[in-house]
Amino acid sequence: MAESYDLIILGSGPGGYVAAIRASQLGLKTAIVERERLGGICLNWGCIPTKALLRTSEVYHYMQHAKDYGLKADNVGFDLAKIVERSRKVSGQLNAGVKGLMKKNKVAVHEGVGKLTGKGKLTVTQGDKKTELTAKHIIVATGARARDLPFAKADGKRIWTYRHAMTPEEMPTKLLVIGSGAIGVEFASFYSDMGADVTIVEMLPRILPVEDEEISAHMDKTLQKQGMKIMTGAGVEKLETSAKGVKASIKGKDGKTSTEEYSHVIVAIGIVPNTEDIGLEDLGVKTEKGHIVTDGYARTNVDGIYAIGDVTGAPWLAHKASHEGVVCVEAIAGEKPHPFEKWNIPGCTYSRPQVASVGLTEAKAKEAGHKVKVGKFPFIGNGKAIALGEAEGFIKTVFDEKTGELLGAHMVGAEVTELIQGYVVSRQLETTEAELMETVFAHPTLSEMMHESVLGAYGRALHI
Repeated sequence: MAESYDLIILGSGPGGYVAAIRASQLGLKTAIVERERLGGICLNWGCIPTKALLRTSEVYHYMQHAKDYGLKADNVGFDLAKIVERSRKVSGQLNAGVKGLMKKNKVAVHEGVGKLTGKGKLTVTQGDKKTELTAKHIIVATGARARDLPFAKADGKRIWTYRHAMTPEEMPTKLLVIGSGAIGVEFASFYSDMGADVTIVEMLPRILPVEDEEISAHMDKTLQKQGMKIMTGAGVEKLETSAKGVKASIKGKDGKTSTEEYSHVIVAIGIVPNTEDIGLEDLGVKTEKGHIVTDGYARTNVDGIYAIGDVTGAPWLAHKASHEGVVCVEAIAGEKPHPFEKWNIPGCTYSRPQVASVGLTEAKAKEAGHKVKVGKFPFIGNGKAIALGEAEGFIKTVFDEKTGELLGAHMVGAEVTELIQGYVVSRQLETTEAELMETVFAHPTLSEMMHESVLGAYGRALHI
């Protein structure tokens, strides 16, 4: 006999497990189905373990520049196996935490491959065992995977996806990173700081192409200053692997093709949603370019079937998935949540320096018909940044000239991934420049630059 629930969630990433917890809080009998490890890609192979690696490279960078702080650190080195071990332990700790949360919230966990087999029906297969589950509501939260190059699939030896790059058996000496989104730039930053000779190839005209143009330009200049080679408007046409490395044929923006040898290649050209072989076609669930189409409450075109997270499309961010999950479950439970919207989702890149943004870029704001006021404030004008030895970067704010609405905020520099939330809250509360100007910011803090950027948009900056 099938096990019956109010809600079944297929996938336990930051969308799935958060939705399960909220469902339990609202009194829904809930089950979650996971084929690998609780926590999904983000916790096990993405957001968290990469930050552990980046923390290591950050500390290593500081150790190499100890003299800048009046310190001595001789014979600085590293143990690659220990670096990877620490990253995996961090992931393991959080995986155990999610297990504990499922138990605490009385969420049934079914391990195995799940497939929709009919209206309100889902089959879980683990080896030879099949378990039938039923529920009035089913949420698909199956996430996404790395996109391969069509002419050179990742082999885990010389050509890596992000998963391979997180558990290297050897340190690359000369690394090619294909793609300059957040994932590509983060791995480029990590391996460059650990001593690899890094080249980034990006097909579009600039790196971090979704960011404000001034942020992209600053990052391009800064990463090159750190020793990286940046090739924009360029594409990799061919990869040939051998026991010793990879030969890459790269067509530059001038149309000429050059060949270069690398020890390893990381492919970071986007993601593919995990929508195959889970029964969507048989139920008639609508997809576009592989992504499941949903409304503001995560409802698909099929009654009783919902979808959240990466499987529904951009932005492919853990916090987007979690919020979608909460909205979806609250609507199922009869609450009256605001429908999910994408207008106020922050994006963060945890490279050195960090990048963070929310809302419209200056160009997008103008394209949307806004007459804008723009404020910028540099890290070099901030006492805390100078004291930290982190005086490179700036904060940029974009306002609607007529209404004072904060249209967007864009940052590059130390710890901006922590600072961005101030602007996210401001936008959520529909704060205008007036309230932000009148807000007191603690001194000395990096957050004072947020205030100065707002003041600067209206010709009132105090420290520049």
